[in-house]
This record gives sequence, structure tokens and C-alpha cells, in this order.
Amino acid sequence: MPKDLFDNVCDEKVYAELFRKHSKELHDFVYYKYGEHIHPKDQVQEAFIKLWDNCKKTPLTKAKSFLYTVVNNLSLNQLKHNKVKLKFQQGDHKDKTNESPEFLLQEKEYLLKYQKALSNLTEPQRVAFLLNRIEGKKHKEIAELLGISRKAVEKRIYGALEKMRKEIEGI
Repeated sequence: MPKDLFDNVCDEKVYAELFRKHSKELHDFVYYKYGEHIHPKDQVQEAFIKLWDNCKKTPLTKAKSFLYTVVNNLSLNQLKHNKVKLKFQQGDHKDKTNESPEFLLQEKEYLLKYQKALSNLTEPQRVAFLLNRIEGKKHKEIAELLGISRKAVEKRIYGALEKMRKEIEGI
């Protein structure tokens, strides 16, 4: 083969052979060194893309070390990114909101009205209402759970809604 064929890795056959020969060992290198959470397959693919983008500058004799260097740097960057994400997720975001103070006040007032209306329901109404609206249970499930008929469940929920509508505007 002519010498200039091996001066770089831009030939598709040479590139394909590099991928076939090194992709699994690169994947294993990343996986064993950094773990699955940084997505080793993605790092390997990205390294090969960078190799192809730099194929004219990369001689075949340096291709393997180029791939290992790139995949290692990509993995380190991913780790840094994951740390930033984790730090943000652990941050205290409870103080921050996009809601206006008026909205927050209305929400608090509504919640108080809602809690008061719930406490004014009879216990059977409250239980049926909460099982349906909060836990998402169907009328049939509630009936089986409470040992009553489906019609009784419907009556309790309907009664609860009627009482709550009277006590809370806009429900």
C-alpha cells in the first residue's frame, strides 16, 4: 500500500477498521474508569466524531492515543457537568418562585378555605372525597374499600362537592 494512505485516517476503510478495532476497548476503558452514569457509548461515539473531524491532522500511528485522550477528556467534562447538575439539584430552591406575591397570598388563602371546607364535611364524605380526588381511586374501588355500595360512594362524593362549592368560591 502507498505510504500516503497511512498519513491520516480520512480513508473510510481505515477509519472503519479503527472503529472496529478500538470502540469496544474504549467503551470498557470509560465504563471501568468512570462508570455507566456518564454514558460510555456516547463518549466513544463523540471521540470517533472528533477523530473524523480531525482526520487530516491525525496520522494513523497516533489515532489510538488521540481516541483515548479525547474519550478521557470527554468523560472528565461529563463528570464535571454531572457535579454541577447535582449541586443545582441539591440547592435550596424553595425560596425562589416565579409567582407574584399576590398569587402566593391568594393561594395561601385558598388553601386555608379548602382545609376549612374539608374539615366541615362529615367523616364519610371526607373519606370518600379524599380517596377519589387525592388518591385517584375509582368509585368501585372506594365502595369495595369501605364496604358500601357504589351509589353510596357517589352520593358521599357529590354531597362533599356541593358543600365545598358553597364554602369556596370558584370550585
